[in-house]
Amino acid sequence: MGEINEVYYQEVLSVMEQVQRVVIGKEDCVRKAMAAILAGGHILIDDIPGVGKTTLAMAFSNAMALESKRIQFTPDVMPSDILGFSMYQKQTGTFSYQPGAVMCNLFLGDEINRTSPKTQSALLEVMEEGNVTVDGITRNVPEPFIVIATENPAGSVGTQLLPESQLDRFMICMTMGYPDLEDEIAIAKGKSSGISVEDVEVVISAEELVRIRLGVENIFVHDKVYRYLCKLVQATRENAYISLGISPRGTIALAKMAKAVAFLSKRNYVIPNDVMKIFLDVASHRIVLNAKARAGHVTAETILTQVLEQTDVQAKDSARQIRSGNFQMR
Repeated sequence: MGEINEVYYQEVLSVMEQVQRVVIGKEDCVRKAMAAILAGGHILIDDIPGVGKTTLAMAFSNAMALESKRIQFTPDVMPSDILGFSMYQKQTGTFSYQPGAVMCNLFLGDEINRTSPKTQSALLEVMEEGNVTVDGITRNVPEPFIVIATENPAGSVGTQLLPESQLDRFMICMTMGYPDLEDEIAIAKGKSSGISVEDVEVVISAEELVRIRLGVENIFVHDKVYRYLCKLVQATRENAYISLGISPRGTIALAKMAKAVAFLSKRNYVIPNDVMKIFLDVASHRIVLNAKARAGHVTAETILTQVLEQTDVQAKDSARQIRSGNFQMR
């Protein structure tokens, strides 16, 4: 196994540093979002209004020179607003395609669970296939293409649940939470001094991000690490509190995220701890709890933590151990 590209690694660190200039005190959230972007996935941020969800998305867009578009989802947003539509041109007697908001590198969908299911479903094809179909004609979106969607917690006024098929297309679902006292003081000082997302400096281009992603794809994963992460997935399908376990798409997402976490740890191989770090973020929005769990007030986080504890693995953090498969798993 070769070493990771040092230039790529330093560029990714610089991107995160720029984002953290305006997203203060959320280093873990920035790191998870960066990992999902490197893994080629989409991000769902589930949290209350005003904690910096939109700021996080726009900061990444600016740091990587991505063409971004934003839609504030409301009940009257139509699928054509997202995908585009055909308009009749009287001069030529033909229809011309008018691009929708997804024709960009980074699409930010604010409060995605406030719009209708019909509009939500408009994102299914583009999130999975990277293209849109309008009037029978399929068009590719630019590369790279990233969806960062925000949603208010279930039960908030005017919200409706996303369908499982759409949730499954998000590589991770994470929350940001309130800042602690010192971080909130720093945020207040920064805003009063005029520091904003526009101050985020460009570090890499969209083309460079594509090249870095290719490097992340080449991170080594031993067969026994694959077996470990698949055992975690299987455990969610057999759990007494879960009616719908993680899908095969979720298994792929877990493997890709583990590679990205290894890259951010400056390793060109995955260890089981990489899988553990992001298991809850990859899995929590993909499982559906049954009536027994709801009656017992058992949360997804509690169940997934138990799955991690019960699927035991012992491994040393070294390339030699991973290459030889010299670790035990029950």
